[in-house]
Amino acid sequence: MKILSLPFFIHSVPAGFPSPADDYLERSLDLNTYLIKHPAASYFARAKGDSMEGCGIYDGDLLIVDRSLEAQHGQIIIAALDGQLTCKLLDKKKHCLLSANKNYAPIRIGEFSDLIIEGVVIHSVRHHVLP
Repeated sequence: MKILSLPFFIHSVPAGFPSPADDYLERSLDLNTYLIKHPAASYFARAKGDSMEGCGIYDGDLLIVDRSLEAQHGQIIIAALDGQLTCKLLDKKKHCLLSANKNYAPIRIGEFSDLIIEGVVIHSVRHHVLP
């Protein structure tokens, strides 16, 4: 994997009034190191649809998924349920997969359902400039 280190500013950038930033350059930042803790167990997936918008995941976003993490209640996961891949919130208490959009009903995980958790979504990346 090629390392690409880019300039990283020590202070947060205000989303309101402008702030001079040239004096705050701290170091370089490699996004691979910053975003991916377990490279051998991580992969990317592309989000499709609007069911996870309530969690800030929009159609076309790039998802960074870590297979090495054990999925916990309330986490966003990639799962294969009866052979169909989906990105949802894991509800271990009610045994279902939840959308983050009120327009979608919970997906019940039945006793005979085939559920394979493919990983935990740890980051999402969104383009803000149209191609």
